[in-house]
Amino acid sequence: MPETSPLLFLLHVAGAAALLIWAVRLVRTGVERGWSVPLRRLLRRGAENRLLAALTGTGAAIVLQSSTAVAILTANFVAAGTLAAIAGLAILLGADLGSAIVTQILLARADWLVPVLLVAGVALFLKANSRDYRMAGRVLIGLALIFVSLSMIRTATEPLRDSAGLVAAMTYLGGDPLTAFVIGALFAWAVHSSVAAVLLFVTLAAQGVLPVTAGIAMVLGANLGGAIIAYVLTLGSAVSARRVVIANLALRGGGAAVALFVLSVFTPPFDLLGATPARQVINLHLAFNLALAILALPVIGPVLSLVSRWVTPPAETPNLSRISALDSAALSQPDRALACAAREVLQMGEGVEAMLRSVIGVYVDWNDTAAAAIRAKETELDKMHIATKLYLAKLQRNTNDEDVTRRGLELADMAVNLESAGNAIADTMLGLARRLDQSGAAFSETGLHEIRDFHDRVLSNAQAGLNVLMTLNPDAARALVEEKDHVRDIEQRLQRSHLDRLKQGLTESIETSNIHQETLRALKQVNSAFTMIAYPILSETGDLLGSRLSRGKT
Repeated sequence: MPETSPLLFLLHVAGAAALLIWAVRLVRTGVERGWSVPLRRLLRRGAENRLLAALTGTGAAIVLQSSTAVAILTANFVAAGTLAAIAGLAILLGADLGSAIVTQILLARADWLVPVLLVAGVALFLKANSRDYRMAGRVLIGLALIFVSLSMIRTATEPLRDSAGLVAAMTYLGGDPLTAFVIGALFAWAVHSSVAAVLLFVTLAAQGVLPVTAGIAMVLGANLGGAIIAYVLTLGSAVSARRVVIANLALRGGGAAVALFVLSVFTPPFDLLGATPARQVINLHLAFNLALAILALPVIGPVLSLVSRWVTPPAETPNLSRISALDSAALSQPDRALACAAREVLQMGEGVEAMLRSVIGVYVDWNDTAAAAIRAKETELDKMHIATKLYLAKLQRNTNDEDVTRRGLELADMAVNLESAGNAIADTMLGLARRLDQSGAAFSETGLHEIRDFHDRVLSNAQAGLNVLMTLNPDAARALVEEKDHVRDIEQRLQRSHLDRLKQGLTESIETSNIHQETLRALKQVNSAFTMIAYPILSETGDLLGSRLSRGKT
C-alpha cells in the first residue's frame, strides 16, 4: 500500500480490527449461550482454596476468551453470598492469566486451520439439531474469523515498514512509553476486550510497524484497560462484589504501571523474552500476568482488607421510592399503554430475579435481614401484579382492537406467572430454608452441590427470560423453551439421585429429604414462570405447536 494512501490504510486496518473485535465477541457469546451453566458451576466449585480458584479462573477465561466475562460471573456469585471474596479475587487473578494464554493460542499461524474451522463451524451451526452443537459451530466460526482478521491486519500493514511518516510516529511512541501505555489502556477499554487489543498490538509489532518498547507499553496498558472494563460494568453491583473487582483493578492495573516504570528505568534485554519482536511482546504479556498471579495470591487477604476500608456501603440517601411504569394518561394510546405494562412486567421479573439470586444464600447460612428483604420484595411484587392486571383491564375496556387485547392478555399472564414465581421463592423456598436452619440439619455434600447447580441453571434461565422480554428475539425465545424441557429432565434426574441416597441410608439425606425435593420443585416452578415469557413470541412465529416446540429450527 503506497504511503500516499493513508485513508485506504486506515480503512483496511479499521475493518480488520472491527472483524477481530466482533470475532472475539462471537466466540465468547457462543460459549456463554452453550455452556454458561457448567461454567458457573466450575467457578463456584473451584473456590475451595486460592490456587484451585486461580486455576479455575484461568480455565474459564481460556474457554470464554475473556477475563471480563469471568469477572462479571464472579462478581454475581460474590454479591449473592455464594462465593467468598478472597476466592473471587483469586479467580479474577487466574482469569487475567487465562486471557494472556488465549492470546498465545490465537497467534498461532496455520493456513489450513481457517477453512477447516469455517467448514466445521458452518456445518454444525446450520445442520445440527442440538443447541449445544450449534453454539459449538458458532465458536468455531468465531475462531476462524479471528485468524482471518489477524491475516488482514498483517496484509494491510506489510507495506508500511517503509513509510517514513508512520515510522516517525511509531518511533515516537517507542520513546514515550507512558503515552503508549495510555493509548493501550484506552483502546482496550474502548473495544471492551483486552484480548482483541493485545492481538492487534502484537500483530503490529510482528509486522515491524510497532517498536518493541511501544508494543510492550501498549500491552501493559491493555491490562489496565481490561481491568477497567470490569470495574465500569459492576458499578451498580453490591459492595462486596465491587470490592473484589476494584482489588483486581488495583493489582492488575497498578501492577502494569509498576512494570512499565521498572522496564523504563532498568531497560532489561528483551531478547530474553523471544527471538522476534512479536514473541517478545506476547511473552512479556504472559510473564506479567503469571508473575502477578504468583505474587498477589498470598496477599489477596490484606489487599481486600485495604480495599474494604476504601469501598464502604453508601450512606443513607433520601428515599427515592419506585414509581410505577403504569401511566394512566397513556390508556388513551394503546401502544403506549402496552409499553408501560411491559415495563412494569419487566420490573416484576427483575424483582423475582433478585429474590432468586439471594434465596440460595439463606439455605447455607440463615440471615434474618436477607429473609426480610425477600419477603418485602414479594409484597411489592404482589402489589405490582394486581396493579398491572387492573391497568390492562382498563385498557381493554377502552379499545376494541384484537391485537391490543391479545397483547394485554399475554402481559397479564406474564405478570401472573412472575407473581407465582415470587411466591414460590418467598413462601416455599424461604420457608424451607427456615426449617433447615431451625432443625439444625444440613444437606449432604452431594445434595448441596445439586441444589446449587440447579439454582444456577434456573437463575441463568431467568436472566435469559428477561432478555427475551426486552428483545422479543425468536431465536432466544426458542432456546429458552428448549431449556424448559432440559430443566424438567434434570429435576427428575436429581430427584432419582436423592432417592438413591435415601436407599443408602445417608443420615443427611434422610433428615433433609422433604426440603431437598420441595426445593427442586420450587426452582422448577420458577423456571417455568420465566419460560412462559417466550410462548407468545413463538406462537406468532409458528414455532410453537400446542404445548411443545415445532421440529423446525432457526
